[in-house]
Amino acid sequence: MPSARSGAAPDPIAGALAADRLGAPSVVYFVLSAAAPLTVVAGVITTGYAVTGITGLPIAFLVVGAVLAVFAVGYVAMARHMANAGAFYTYISRGLGRPAGIAAAWVALIAYNALQVGLYGAFGAAATPLLERWFGGAPPWWAISLVAWALVGVLGLMRVDVNGRLLAVLLTAEVAVILLFDLADLVNPARSGFSAETLSPAALFVPGVGALLVIATLGFVGFESSVVFSEESRDPRRTVPLATYASVAIIAGLYALSSWAMTVATGPADIVAAARRDQAETIFVIANQHLGGAVVDIARVLFVTSVFAAMISFHNTTARYFFALGRERVLPAFFGRTRPRSGAPRSGSIAQTVLGLIVIVVYAVLGLDPLVQLFFYGGSFGGFGVLLLVFVTSVAIVAFFARQPSGESLARRFLAPVPAALALAVMVWLALDNFATLLGVPEGDPLAWILPVVYAVAALVGVGWALVLRTGQPSVYSLVGMGAKAAATPEAVR
Repeated sequence: MPSARSGAAPDPIAGALAADRLGAPSVVYFVLSAAAPLTVVAGVITTGYAVTGITGLPIAFLVVGAVLAVFAVGYVAMARHMANAGAFYTYISRGLGRPAGIAAAWVALIAYNALQVGLYGAFGAAATPLLERWFGGAPPWWAISLVAWALVGVLGLMRVDVNGRLLAVLLTAEVAVILLFDLADLVNPARSGFSAETLSPAALFVPGVGALLVIATLGFVGFESSVVFSEESRDPRRTVPLATYASVAIIAGLYALSSWAMTVATGPADIVAAARRDQAETIFVIANQHLGGAVVDIARVLFVTSVFAAMISFHNTTARYFFALGRERVLPAFFGRTRPRSGAPRSGSIAQTVLGLIVIVVYAVLGLDPLVQLFFYGGSFGGFGVLLLVFVTSVAIVAFFARQPSGESLARRFLAPVPAALALAVMVWLALDNFATLLGVPEGDPLAWILPVVYAVAALVGVGWALVLRTGQPSVYSLVGMGAKAAATPEAVR
């Protein structure tokens, strides 16, 4: 049989992701950019205080960070045995079977697309008041979002390390301003004095804590994407674990610090009232008192660039899911092709760009609210999908290592993954039970059950498609979850 390397029989699924272009710091930049620190601090944290009325958000971030760190033990252990851009899809396929893996793939595509396109609404809504202040007027939000859409589309076809360098600059700037705000809060405590009561575990033992934990969990969305870039990493067996643990630690520490610093500046008894009054402006109102208008204006610009950085990161993540599925023929084969010069997943990136354009146009034509109905709903919906995938992956990790110990220690195979799976099961239940609160809609609102049901339907469609492949294309079905090995196997592309 002719070798694909000889050129005699070119593989129809041509191309591969460019290897050895990302070190651990670059992967961390992608992960943290997806987490969008300044967006979370300005939006998610203040929303958490306002919606729940509970002041225990700082300790909630630390608790969720601890759960995800335990989950990461098995997650990165499994990554050592299968570097694959499919991440959740691959792990679930190898741990729970191909039908479950393909179901997870459909859920992942919906979740990551919702997260990515939702950010276009936030970008337009955040940039509009800045332009009005500077120039006395601004184009509609959708026109501003289309500029970001075009830039992200171009960057998505460029070398992944070029994207990584840009994210490094943007992320460094936004983290620096967050730390400056935190320092100003801590050195200017409220008249009630310096207090650490919101860091006490006792702050979690109150009614409604489920919604608080779910909101804290949404702040970590993106931490899991380190594995998506494993095929493009230098020494993935070392890079992926370093990037994953570093990202969880940085996210937990930064968000706990920032949410606590806010309570110090306002006083724990007054943070809820301040968040309800000023909403996403809370951190800027507090900072204006201590640092002045010039610094706050810079921070507002960095808030916009934070959203832009998250767009770039989620675009790259989603495009690689398309690539992984196309390479294995779960999606049409053209999704498994890359751009020759850059090694970027060409068709997946273009598909993501087209989808973004459609969503922006539809929301503009219908006159829908870009901040609430696109960004907030899209982010909550997508974040819940990622939480579902993390939970199912935790179960898949336990199942995989039960069958194939692969030389891993008992702690990595069982002692860490099992408690993580149990804790994540509780978090999923809390998310479902508090989904109306998460969306900010009344109890019983149809949206609170329609959105979760979308994932159930997608999973069922995925299982159905898996059964179709098993019956009609057994050679393709047999290689589901195999990654680059599937592309290199002639039977997979007949």
